Amino acid sequence: MKYVDLFSGCGGLSLGVETSGAELVLAVEKSDQAARTFRHNLVSDASSDIAWQDYLKLSLSEQAVQKVIVDEVQSLLNDAQVMSHLLDEKLDFVVGGPPCQGFSLAGLRRPDDVRNQLPYQYLEFVEKTQPKMVVIENVLGMGQSFSKGADSSFAQLQIALSQTGPGYEVQGVQADAVHYGAPQHRPRLLIVGLDKRIAREKNISSSNSLWKSNYTDLMTGQVPPLAPKPTVGYQSRNLVRDAVGDLLLQSPRSRRGKSYVEELNATFGPSIVPSSSARLSSRSFNHFGRKHRESTINRFKIYQFLKEVGIPERLLRQIADMTDEVARIFVDSELNLHAVAVKEAQAKGMFSGFSLSEIRDKILESSTRKHSQKVLSWDEPARTVVTLPDDYVHPREPRVFTVRELARFQGFPDSFEYLGPETTGAHRRRFEVPQYSQVGNAVSPWLGLAIGKMIRGILH
Repeated sequence: MKYVDLFSGCGGLSLGVETSGAELVLAVEKSDQAARTFRHNLVSDASSDIAWQDYLKLSLSEQAVQKVIVDEVQSLLNDAQVMSHLLDEKLDFVVGGPPCQGFSLAGLRRPDDVRNQLPYQYLEFVEKTQPKMVVIENVLGMGQSFSKGADSSFAQLQIALSQTGPGYEVQGVQADAVHYGAPQHRPRLLIVGLDKRIAREKNISSSNSLWKSNYTDLMTGQVPPLAPKPTVGYQSRNLVRDAVGDLLLQSPRSRRGKSYVEELNATFGPSIVPSSSARLSSRSFNHFGRKHRESTINRFKIYQFLKEVGIPERLLRQIADMTDEVARIFVDSELNLHAVAVKEAQAKGMFSGFSLSEIRDKILESSTRKHSQKVLSWDEPARTVVTLPDDYVHPREPRVFTVRELARFQGFPDSFEYLGPETTGAHRRRFEVPQYSQVGNAVSPWLGLAIGKMIRGILH
């Protein structure tokens, strides 16, 4: 199966579909940092800075021959020679996730944001190459309208795709990566299209409503043919402990993560190019703890304590806006209300030997007007991995997660190496895509694998 990946990012979706047996013809990604990681892991070694700079100087057609174009999709559309070659390839499918910030509920949802037009470049590519199948991935915010009475971007794209090229049978899907093997809740919207001529031939039709994934043992009804089949039951779902229990930096490593990690590496590791796998130093790829100030470490310990005893982490932000006296009374009442849980937490070593008033003072010292950072639960799937490292606190150690740990949540094998800086300054974040952003923007390879298997089942 030949495919093209548009807006490919660092390669999560491609890693999944390649593992299902597909063959990459071309990936297009405008960020040179994300494109470098993609090429390094899925095409050819890109670890040399000098060699990478030389690669960036190649023409678009020269880069196309080497399978990764570092440019806008529009530049590809404007290159008649490369587009003609892609038409001759008779693509089986096109996948991709147009940049989601313009659609996302997490950002400023502006209908005039230029990034909202990028999915239509995707449709133009489909029009010109006429692949047998099309998959568009995006965030849940794409399903909401910008103004009352208007169709959402998601609805508009489904209609537009159905009328593009030969015409496509289109299915709307809400798929959560946790239902496909990832130890992470990551709900995403998919638009899956099948050439109407093939759909008629194979008697495949879409349902008229959005299909939502679930755990295999909780599903009701049939999975539509144009939707990836969930693979994990609720009882066998993967948890934070399973994913990163063997990556503790400050205490003995748990062996609980071994089963998931072995499955992860066995499933996706073979799809990583040998040049990357050969350089794998056990447990060291992208697994470097961030340096935190002592006050930050203390605040993380307070967050962990609050979660353990059942007090919402937002307490630290709430008391920041109170007078000292009111804050003391408020914290005292919360601690007294959770006195039994406090004693149980102290028995586990959290602030053991401290009186309630001493714990209160520690909490007051850590008050902050910053957004509440969430401590992930050791025995639950992770929350959705995002592009900023500071949003989540490790459940056992007073620190944020490493790039490798977040990559485990997504479903990247340990041999997948992220290149470029780990983080970047706020003023450069709109233009740079550092390692944390590469992970946070990616499609989970577990979902990509299910998508690839769905496509193979239909086309072959």
